[in-house]
Amino acid sequence: MRIQLEWFGEKTAARLADIEQGRATPVVPRDAATVMVLRSPGGTTAPRHGGHLPPIPPGRTPRDRADQDVEVLMLRRTAAMKFAPGAYVFPGGSVDPADYGAEIGWQGPTPAEFGARLGASAEVARALVCAAVRETFEESGVLLAGTPDGSTATPSGPSWDADRAGLTAGTLTLGELFSRRGLVLRADLLVPWTRWITPEGESRRFDARFFAAALPDGQQATGHEAESDHVAWVRPAGAIAAAKSGEMSLLPPTATTLNDFASTVAAGGGVADILGTTRTIAPVQPRLVLQDGEAWLVIPDEAGYPL
Repeated sequence: MRIQLEWFGEKTAARLADIEQGRATPVVPRDAATVMVLRSPGGTTAPRHGGHLPPIPPGRTPRDRADQDVEVLMLRRTAAMKFAPGAYVFPGGSVDPADYGAEIGWQGPTPAEFGARLGASAEVARALVCAAVRETFEESGVLLAGTPDGSTATPSGPSWDADRAGLTAGTLTLGELFSRRGLVLRADLLVPWTRWITPEGESRRFDARFFAAALPDGQQATGHEAESDHVAWVRPAGAIAAAKSGEMSLLPPTATTLNDFASTVAAGGGVADILGTTRTIAPVQPRLVLQDGEAWLVIPDEAGYPL
């Protein structure tokens, strides 16, 4: 599949030409983590986007529809952002140095177990999981953490808002937050899903691991004004339809992941089915190619890009 994205301009084409001619070397990708927060509809009253409910599969009843349907949390990037302004994305971001040394309690699969799934060392896998939890809280207010007895956190109120702002500003680390609040990281809530590497030729490259997680009970999502101007709970199939009609802008990894979820729903599955999936995770790395002086993105067919 070959596509052109609207933010591929002359600078991208020139940088790609320099790499092809040996005048420049590709930027080394930074480790990053992305989280798809899922819920069954009816859990909260946050705004939704996209389409009618899918048909009820044979053998199920209308009473099953709430369990069958799935919504995923998405944030619309502000128009001021240099890359992909206006695109709908999942919460996520780069691994910070503090993510490597975070001294936190841990509940769930070990870093080594995550590393085996993600193609990373135990040290990097631990940092990726910490980054996933930190970035999700910073960007959406959803915190994948809880008390040592197994209860999930309910981050609501002015003091939590201050902690979230401190994490975002870098004046507070995840380890400090968890220590003060008496929390442990709920690694058991994160399910490794996919891995995408930014193509050579881009000025900012990421080796992004994607995780799926259910919205913890009692939590609500709120966006971060500096990075997103709209928070929406979208039905995967509805988001794909909206992207095809030009109503919604989606990056290729986002569209492909939404299509994975839509396929599960179409087969009669729900959030539990998605989170119960054990996937073989192989890195997907699209290529940038030049044609007539313009940059095109080539996505491997096996990725299942739906647009």
